[in-house]
Amino acid sequence: MAALGASLHDTLTRIKAEGRLYPKIDTVFHPARPIDSPVIINLPCNGIRLRFDGPDQRLRLIEVVDFRKTRLSHKNNEIVRAQETEADTFTHSAGATGPSFRHVYKLFGPTYPGEFIPSAERPTMGTYAYLYPGIAFNFLLPASSWSPNVDMVSLLSSATTSAATSMAIFDGSSWANARADLFTRRPLNPRSLALAFKGKESEPDEIEVARIHGEGRIELVRRSSPPFWITLSETTPQDLVTELGPPDSIYRKNDRRLSIHQARNLSGGTHRNSGISAHSQDGSTDTDPSSHDTSDDADDYGEEEDEEEEITAATLNAKEIASAECFYNYFHHGFDILISQATHPSPPSPKTTRLTRSDPLTSLPTIHLTATKVILHGNVPGSYSFNRHRRSRWTLDHVPSSAQTSPLTSEMGFRDISARLKDVFKSTYASPEEEANVQRGMVVNRGWGDSPGSSCELLGGWEEGVIVNGKAKPGANGDTGSGSEAGVGNTELFGYPGMVFEVLKNGTVCALTVY
Repeated sequence: MAALGASLHDTLTRIKAEGRLYPKIDTVFHPARPIDSPVIINLPCNGIRLRFDGPDQRLRLIEVVDFRKTRLSHKNNEIVRAQETEADTFTHSAGATGPSFRHVYKLFGPTYPGEFIPSAERPTMGTYAYLYPGIAFNFLLPASSWSPNVDMVSLLSSATTSAATSMAIFDGSSWANARADLFTRRPLNPRSLALAFKGKESEPDEIEVARIHGEGRIELVRRSSPPFWITLSETTPQDLVTELGPPDSIYRKNDRRLSIHQARNLSGGTHRNSGISAHSQDGSTDTDPSSHDTSDDADDYGEEEDEEEEITAATLNAKEIASAECFYNYFHHGFDILISQATHPSPPSPKTTRLTRSDPLTSLPTIHLTATKVILHGNVPGSYSFNRHRRSRWTLDHVPSSAQTSPLTSEMGFRDISARLKDVFKSTYASPEEEANVQRGMVVNRGWGDSPGSSCELLGGWEEGVIVNGKAKPGANGDTGSGSEAGVGNTELFGYPGMVFEVLKNGTVCALTVY
């Protein structure tokens, strides 16, 4: 089912694939702080509880809270001696809910003294944790029977001691040491069971964090391999497949209903023509003869014919490019990558030095598909797209301020992120009005429309305002939109040079688009 260190996405996907074994799944999280606090997966029909840390969403603790609902074994020996009845339930020797201390001692052998934990609800009782490396069995004991000098083996072996009430599996030599940094220590196992069992020779290395360096440069820090750099408008689909493996799916772009927003002020102060050109970013064409100058002069007629041929070629070229554009969906890495024609690099941060790069629009062939956008998904519990992608952590390394030089991170609230970015990019706006207009949030509802929601489809740059929002297909979480959920998918988009943030109502960033 799962291993310590596995990602929340990988674990939930595997559990949902076994619906008959795990008929009910409860997800528990803090609605106001879904990233700061742990995420708990309860399997009530199986008597199992899984605890994940919030920032990285890695499995940290496996708990068996009801031994009657699951089978457990150690080296081919049942931990709980049980027999299956016709009602498909388990009955246990002496009516106990868990293994007796004698049975645990027989299976695992002797160990060091455990820990007595007084009960806050019942002052007369407490829990004794009998500890082995990486595993603990909990037994209820009267508080009066506990003493640091008592022989716990004799006490737990007595007939008056109840069977184990629960069991915990953790990473560490002892529970006392493990719980100090249970949710923060670096896990030993990878996020994916496929990578753990198949080896890195057959599976692409997992991504630890994406570092954003500005001007379309993204450094993907990997678990054991050297970093892989994505340079937007230069990195090819072949580069992606070689370094990241083949995409989990490919989504063809086909929805351009919001191209009406294409006429907007650029963040640098320049203005795009409000008309739709013959070779526009969104693939629309302007072939109306009335939009071109005409003349009765014969020479002008020849020039007009040449222009029509150029327009026809541009139209065909645009259609060919549009048909080839697509998203590479890497659900197990936590991001989507837009494959399209190369575009101009995003402007640099005023706090960094601009790189010397050749313009991809002049240095590359007319039809040359490259990675032009990367959408990093937060997999935030409670969001509309929860568990469609693995959580992708990121840092913004190119926006230091005079007061703060440390990178912005995916775990920070958008209020703190926005405050830094407003300070850094303030000099790039021509006026306070332009700054307020560009940084105004655009509301998106994931539950409406017809286009797939596997990606937040940003056809143009944020300065073009071309955003496609639609109803999501059922994802790995099995959720679909309905009329009763009209407000569930509402998020807001906020743009800064080279970046678009998708923000939930609680201020958590659920997706970052880098272009």
